[in-house]
Amino acid sequence: MTKQPSVVWFRNDLRLHDNETLSTALSDSTTVLPVYCFDPRQFGTTSFGFPKTGAFRAKFLIESVADLRSSLLSIGGHLVVRVGHPEEILPQLAAQVGATAIYFQKETTDEELRVERRLRQQLQPLGIVTKEFWGQTLYHLRDLPMSIQNLPDVFTDFRKQVEKRARVRDIFPTPKRLKLPENIDAGSLPTLDDFQLQPPPTDTRGVLNFIGGESAGLKRLHEYFWQKDKLKTYKETRNGLIGADYSSKFSAWLALGSLSPRKIYDEVKRYESERIANDSTYWLVFELIWRDYFRFLSLKFGNKIFQERGIKGEQKDWKIDWDAFERWKAGKTGKPLVDANMRELAATGFMSNRGRQNVASYLVRDLKVDWRLGAEYFESLLIDYDVCSNYGNWNYVAGIGNDPREDRYFNVQKQLQMYDSQAAYVKLWLPNLARFPAHEILSKERVEYD
Repeated sequence: MTKQPSVVWFRNDLRLHDNETLSTALSDSTTVLPVYCFDPRQFGTTSFGFPKTGAFRAKFLIESVADLRSSLLSIGGHLVVRVGHPEEILPQLAAQVGATAIYFQKETTDEELRVERRLRQQLQPLGIVTKEFWGQTLYHLRDLPMSIQNLPDVFTDFRKQVEKRARVRDIFPTPKRLKLPENIDAGSLPTLDDFQLQPPPTDTRGVLNFIGGESAGLKRLHEYFWQKDKLKTYKETRNGLIGADYSSKFSAWLALGSLSPRKIYDEVKRYESERIANDSTYWLVFELIWRDYFRFLSLKFGNKIFQERGIKGEQKDWKIDWDAFERWKAGKTGKPLVDANMRELAATGFMSNRGRQNVASYLVRDLKVDWRLGAEYFESLLIDYDVCSNYGNWNYVAGIGNDPREDRYFNVQKQLQMYDSQAAYVKLWLPNLARFPAHEILSKERVEYD
């Protein structure tokens, strides 16, 4: 095959390491034009009127794209940045450089799939082909021991099958050199102001100063595993609420593909070889498999994950109660664990996994509010928003997803007693509670603190 110029469209794979799309394009092509498109549709509003990409997410995204551009410059390339619809911009750029193919990582959910279809339609009359790759999961789609149609409806069944019958593929090497087509305007990175967003607040109580990009993601991986040696106790600390190191916090970089799950897996295996293999090292991989499962569920069930009745198609007695939702959103329910978590989210764009389960359960089970309001609010704010994990988890907590226990319920008072027994977390985010002794906060059904 004669080598020709190509375009690499970066999406949620903002990294050089373990990037099959980029590696294959480099081996196939004479020159490679890397492109990232800020799609204005991703900065619109959700169905309930929330900003689709809020300031925390947008800042992290812009930082991630800037870091990718810097990495590409360091190997002789560049990153072309445009604001607009990819299906319009990419064919123009491909024609400009004489590219015969556009390489990109496949997505699984509706909005992204529509863009892919439109892109193919625009490219067909130009004689430009697409080359598409699977790259967001630990286990490759083609290596699953079952078809997507036969994906188990219970996570444990899926996990046991992949652990026994599938293997994690080797990672792709980080490219050392890239040859760029000539005379291309790389464009400028947009600012938050370009998307009518204000800089997000900073709060010293936040668990971590999240900085977007592959460089920061790899640094966090090295720090958490090797410098701080936290992996060996991960299972014991993962339900924490305060500080940087109760959990890995890799989710933010995984969400934009700045960290590869296979890279994390490789580092876990090296850690097990060089330091210790225990329940904690296994548990981190276990949670990567959960992340895979939600991604594959989105393939199996399509738009059901976004619909009121969810994967199960069950009708529940939810309501659109804006007053109740606004109290929940503002952290003014009178339930300290719920309110502290919601205030942390609003102030930092992050919330622990334990917190997410509790606030979601409270919104849906106690307040009887339609789960989709909560899911869309999370979509707007969470730095580590991942469409499949977010909607999969909300389905799960709402009892319309894949859960062998029907109507799972989190008693937020009991959860507070279990996971914040000294009331340190709720006092951190609800300062007016400082005057109360811990036992009083933990024993009362409702506390007045504003």
